[in-house]
Amino acid sequence: MKTDILSMTLPELTSAVEALDLPKYRAGQIYRWLHKVGVSDFSEMTDLPLLLRERLNDSFVIFSCNIEKKLVSEYDSTVKYLFSLHDGEFIESVVMKYKYGYTVCVSSQVGCRMGCRFCASTLSGVVRNLEPSEILSQLYAAERDLNVRISHIVLMGMGEPLDNFDNVMRFLELITDENGKNISMRHISLSTCGIVPGIKKLAEKDLQLTLSVSLHAPNDTIRSEMMPVNKKWPLPELISACKAYTAKTSRRISFEYALVAGRNDSEACARELAVLLKGMLCHVNLIPVNEVAETGCKESKPEQVKKFSDILSRRGFAVTVRRRLGSDINAACGQLRRSAEKRVKETT
Repeated sequence: MKTDILSMTLPELTSAVEALDLPKYRAGQIYRWLHKVGVSDFSEMTDLPLLLRERLNDSFVIFSCNIEKKLVSEYDSTVKYLFSLHDGEFIESVVMKYKYGYTVCVSSQVGCRMGCRFCASTLSGVVRNLEPSEILSQLYAAERDLNVRISHIVLMGMGEPLDNFDNVMRFLELITDENGKNISMRHISLSTCGIVPGIKKLAEKDLQLTLSVSLHAPNDTIRSEMMPVNKKWPLPELISACKAYTAKTSRRISFEYALVAGRNDSEACARELAVLLKGMLCHVNLIPVNEVAETGCKESKPEQVKKFSDILSRRGFAVTVRRRLGSDINAACGQLRRSAEKRVKETT
């Protein structure tokens, strides 16, 4: 078995290079090619001797993402990718353009086991965790294709990041390394559906990223219907973990709230949510739900979104309504992968 070189830290790569009886400085060269340039093949490391490139190819593998499909929004230039991986699985990523630059939304798993009722990513369950290299490769492949520098990352694509905790932590270590892309931890957001032990472990890391918690309901009854994870870690446990997180890190939590017409978007729900979050260091991000045929969830009407937002604002909460990007290309993750899986099954 070849070693996954892109998931290695610089000290690990240095040890591996020395084990091959190569000069230590070669590790720095190789690491720069992998993480600053983002090459997908050893043959692209043109300042290395051919024999060395062949030796690297014999011992290591670069897990890269191949573009299977690319959709570009005519409205706002949002780009959605369907990537194929080395084992034939598919994942999705989205690149969004803002005034401050480019943000990529990356996946952390092939599929998702969490079962949220409104999400397309979870419809087929989870296949496997992504390696750190496979999370990195989504950013690197997008940068190469678009010829841009991506400065911000959101771990909000397919999968639950805290269900792949160790690989995600290694990804964060690599992407923020000053010898690599050197993206600031403050420019990274990690989203969780509410895995309480993962939130506690993340708090102990004391990272300066933004934690986004997918709340989507003001009480256990509604949340358990929409998000099965709530049956294991109900709201009192989740809110307690979030309060401990803010106390440990001094970082404000962003609570994500997908508004589903007739289910969690009433004015009574807004008032109940205000009571639930009272006194917390937080921000509330309201998200008109993406309509997916298989889920039956319908987007809240604009006037209902405004009423919900106004109730929270009057109670002193910082509230935003997420701007819909890539609406003409179904930029929410999960739908392209399902189409690709169906095509593969039809041809086998």
